[in-house]
Amino acid sequence: MINGVILQIVQATGVSADTIKAAADAVKPVLAALPNPLKHAEITLSFWDLTLKGGPVMIPIALLSILGIYIFIERFMIIRRASMEDSNFMDHIRDFMHEGRMDSALSLCRNNNTPIARMIEKGIHRLGRPLGDINAAIENVGNLEVAKLEKNIALLATVAGGAPMLGFLGTVTGLVKAFYDMSVAGNNIDIQLLSGGIYQAMVTTVAGLIVGIIAYFCYNILVAKIQKVVYMLQFRASEFMDLLHEPNKQ
Repeated sequence: MINGVILQIVQATGVSADTIKAAADAVKPVLAALPNPLKHAEITLSFWDLTLKGGPVMIPIALLSILGIYIFIERFMIIRRASMEDSNFMDHIRDFMHEGRMDSALSLCRNNNTPIARMIEKGIHRLGRPLGDINAAIENVGNLEVAKLEKNIALLATVAGGAPMLGFLGTVTGLVKAFYDMSVAGNNIDIQLLSGGIYQAMVTTVAGLIVGIIAYFCYNILVAKIQKVVYMLQFRASEFMDLLHEPNKQ
C-alpha cells in the first residue's frame, strides 16, 4: 500500500521515488512516538477505584451493606428452621392425649425444637384450667415466638431506608465540593478539577440505591416468610383447642 502511495506521489510531483521513500522512512519514528488517542480511550476504572472515588460516605454505605447481608442470611436460616414441621406431629399429640399419655405428649414437644411444639407444650401444661386460660397461654407463647423471629427485621428496614439517604448525602457533599472548587479556581476552571466532586456525587448515589433496593427486597422476603409461620401457628393453635373440645378426650 505504501509503495502504491509513493508511486502516486511520484507521478503527481515528478520527485524521485528514492527521495520520497527516504522522507517517509524519516517520518515513521516521529509518528510512532506520537500518543495514540485510542489507547487512552481504552483506559477503564476498576470497581475498587470507582468505589474510592465515592469519598468517605462510601464507608457507612459499605457497613450498611455488610449489616444487611448478615441480618438477611441469619434471619432466613432461623425462619426457615421455624417453618419446618413434622406432618404427623399433631396426629401423635392427639393420640397421646386421647390415651391419657400426657408425659409422652410433653416429651414429643420437647424433642421438636419448633415454635409449634413449644406452643403446644405450654397448652398441655395448662390442661385442667379453663379453656380461656389455655387459649391465652398458647397465644402468648405464639406471640413470643413471632417476636423472636422478627428480631433485627426492623434494623434491615432501616438499612433499606438509610442507605439511599446516605447516597443522596454523598451527592450533595460532592456537588458542594465541585462548586467550591469552581469558586476557588476562578477563570481557570478545568474538568479534572471538578471530576472529584462529580464522581463522589454519582458514585454514592448509585451505591446507596443498590444497597437500599437489595435490603428492601430482602426485608419483604423475610416478612413474607414470617407471615407464613404466623398463619401456621394460628392454625395449629386452633387445632389444639378443637382437640380439647372433642368429647372422647380424657
